[in-house]
Amino acid sequence: MAENTREIALDTLLALERGEELSHRLIRAVLNKYDYLDERDKAFIKRLTEGTIERQTELDFYLDACSSVPVRRMKPLIRCLMRMSVYQLLYMDNVPDSAVCNEACKLAQKRKFGSLKGFVNGVLRNIARQKDSLPMPDRTAAPLEYLSVKYSMPVWLVRLWTDTYGMERAERILQGLLEIHPVSLRFSESLSEEQQERLLQEMERGGAALRQSSLFSRVYLVENTENIAELPGFAEGKFVVQDASSAMAVEAAGIKAGDFVLDICAAPGGKSIFAAEKTGKSGRVLARDVSAKKTEMISENIARTGLTNIEAEVYDATHPDENMRERADVVLADVPCSGFGVMGKKRDIKYRVTPEKLPALEELQRTIIESCWQYVKPGGVLLYSTCTINSAENEKMVRWIVERFPFVLEEERQFIPGEDETDGFYYARLRRERAE
Repeated sequence: MAENTREIALDTLLALERGEELSHRLIRAVLNKYDYLDERDKAFIKRLTEGTIERQTELDFYLDACSSVPVRRMKPLIRCLMRMSVYQLLYMDNVPDSAVCNEACKLAQKRKFGSLKGFVNGVLRNIARQKDSLPMPDRTAAPLEYLSVKYSMPVWLVRLWTDTYGMERAERILQGLLEIHPVSLRFSESLSEEQQERLLQEMERGGAALRQSSLFSRVYLVENTENIAELPGFAEGKFVVQDASSAMAVEAAGIKAGDFVLDICAAPGGKSIFAAEKTGKSGRVLARDVSAKKTEMISENIARTGLTNIEAEVYDATHPDENMRERADVVLADVPCSGFGVMGKKRDIKYRVTPEKLPALEELQRTIIESCWQYVKPGGVLLYSTCTINSAENEKMVRWIVERFPFVLEEERQFIPGEDETDGFYYARLRRERAE
């Protein structure tokens, strides 16, 4: 293993501690920067950083139990070093305990914390000795705290889900969020079955492992690949990254040839592109988002797919656009949300979103709907969706829409991690009533 892999992981964790970027984006950027490394080394960096972030609550609990200095009082570099070292001790069996301790001490020395080598070594060896019998909260006396540590989730989120779903179902959700979440690819509807099969075979010959979604036939879950852009067919736009739940939401909207579809929060553009495939050349899709950075992502996907009936533009969905009043057959409203359904892929969401932030998110969702509901033609569809499993942003928000605006709820579905073969996701199809 390359000598600097642990240091690369440490620097990545420090950047995340400083809040420089979201974890999935930063890790992708780091792997691209060090693309010259051996695949085994890149896989080590990815697993160590992602695993440390995902298990942070649990790791901090053990460190607090075994260290004389609480985690919150440790120097940032030492805190990150201790977390990633404990993760290796507990979850990376191919790394000897002695190597974990020795390398951690070397890194402390190298990064000007040589005076803390004894502390680092002592705590890590203490945890290594008792790693099969580390302390845990009592499940009977403190069930929320127990689930919080076991599944490495902040207590407030455990409480939110146990209140909503009950203890048994909440534990299934927590377990589901910790499972491996492969990337999902949706193949273009323009591909014949034979063309799709040939492409799948080509991907498998290159080492990718693919499994067809049980929910959506053109969606496949892919593993054993670090860079989707290198897969056969990507450059030609023969597939896009899209979860089955997201594809099913677009399907539920009932988009047909000739429709005008407005996607008000479209980045990175998966739903917009699927909508454009469905409207055909006689229809049109306008994909909007709030910033040039976001619309550039959409434009890149549009260019790759070669679709000519879709365009992207910068527009803030919180600002009403009178020019769009009653023009859209379908409005796709995948609104900003807490993102609790995709924590298995975006592992730091559970630390970035706090209970205090949720009311502001819900207010933003209401503002967007208030600004955009009139874009739907009478008889048309508002397809509301989120990538969360928080009822206040989903079912309760849809009830608010129906009570306030002239829409009828026709269909809704909540996808649950640990129960469904998808991300956590919600959609509701709302039909605008016709004027009498």
